[in-house]
Amino acid sequence: MWQQHLAILPILVPLLAALLQLMPWGDRPQPKRRAIGLLASLLTLVLSIALMVQVNQDQMLVYALGNWSAPFGIVLMVDKLSALMMLVTAVLALPVLIYGCYAEDNLGSHFQALFQFQVMGIMGAFATGDIFNLFVFFEVLLISSYALLMHGGGKFRLRTTLHYVLLNLLGSALFLIGIGTLYGVTGTLNMADLATQVQQLSGDQAALAKAGGMMLLIVFGIKAAILPLHFWLPQAYSTTTGVVAALFAIMTKVGVYAIVRVYTLIFGPEANELALIAHDWLWVMGLITMLAGAIGILAARDLRLLVAYLVVISIGTLIATYSLNGTETTGAMLYYLIHSTFITGALFLLADLIAFERGKTASRIVSGKKMAHHSTYSVMFLIAAIAIIGLPPLSGFVGKLMIMEAATPNGATFWLWGAMLGATLIMIISVTRAGSKMLWHTLSGKANEQSAPLGKLSAVAILLSLSVAMTIFANPIRNYTDGVAEQLYDIEQYPSRVLTKGVE
Repeated sequence: MWQQHLAILPILVPLLAALLQLMPWGDRPQPKRRAIGLLASLLTLVLSIALMVQVNQDQMLVYALGNWSAPFGIVLMVDKLSALMMLVTAVLALPVLIYGCYAEDNLGSHFQALFQFQVMGIMGAFATGDIFNLFVFFEVLLISSYALLMHGGGKFRLRTTLHYVLLNLLGSALFLIGIGTLYGVTGTLNMADLATQVQQLSGDQAALAKAGGMMLLIVFGIKAAILPLHFWLPQAYSTTTGVVAALFAIMTKVGVYAIVRVYTLIFGPEANELALIAHDWLWVMGLITMLAGAIGILAARDLRLLVAYLVVISIGTLIATYSLNGTETTGAMLYYLIHSTFITGALFLLADLIAFERGKTASRIVSGKKMAHHSTYSVMFLIAAIAIIGLPPLSGFVGKLMIMEAATPNGATFWLWGAMLGATLIMIISVTRAGSKMLWHTLSGKANEQSAPLGKLSAVAILLSLSVAMTIFANPIRNYTDGVAEQLYDIEQYPSRVLTKGVE
């Protein structure tokens, strides 16, 4: 019987853990809060795996809260895409939290609870089948992210957090206006029902729905950090702590997920007058975002900032690939999404370790003294660099090769190949320069004595090993992501499953 509740359990577990962590817990509360957090993250990972197995058997889980059937009730809709994204989140969160438990959580108040609230919001965004509740879960994860960005304090974090808050408040307002417009035209906010209603619109109603849909594109563009809405990301990710930036590696993917979900299911190929209303914009913005990220890494003089711009490049790659609107390109895009999430998370943590052990030079891309774990970091950086650039044989190369092979030969393919290969060349130059300056051309003299705990190194090693695992198991992972894409483009199954089924 517990299987019928699988859709909601990955949301409830971090919620309950966060509430427990807010309790006083006596004179030494932190060890207890850490234990609760680690146990909750491990349980969330197990539940995410079980959810993926269940979805593979049943194709989709629909959970009607209060047993009110859609479109009148609140519905969780977990298909293969949702299950995949929830598993990626759980896999990332566990090693990041392990890293955070080594005194990182002492830098600010309630880090452990905020971490779990953040995971809860992300999981809810992936699981909801209602566009208004997508807004609700966006707000949950955003409120947590505001506090997490300030974790550790400092004027630079305060300034970047203020910019981030103001931009997202504007995004939230547009989100409400957009879903209000859609509700006024269609009379529903259930995504599966919207997919049916939008197909029947014409004339002025279609124009209003298009306006609402384009407002949502702006909102999701802010979350995903698509140019020209990306300017908040480099400063926010490079000034916060490494553990927060690593968790935020999945945050932009929430925006990408929302774009894929809404503009495939609701405004997809079956939407008649409103079919593919965003794809031309996504194509152009994806390519330009790649260019902006490439310029950013050329100009970066800090390793954290460089990694932040690498995130921007990966987002541009994902968006441009998705805009080609095909099952093969979407499957390849999802493989690359998984890869980029894990490897950028690892790089943020690695940059934090390097900054700690280098002392005063921190993460600036200049020559400094040797570190206590200099050889270890050199090897880790080499693996991470090969993966993020996309050089053989690691998952970055495999993902880019999949994307280029899947793109149908036409004029668009020329621009995609050119943008990806050009960005790859710039990444080789910039990342190699950073590694050479920081790890090869060191100053003479005694090495710095500051040494990071082995638990932190282990957390980075776990994330880096995922790139190796994705290379070894590239074929079964690609088969799964192709299955995700095939289900995603089978629009007709969503209304038939969601609108007629509640809790069994």
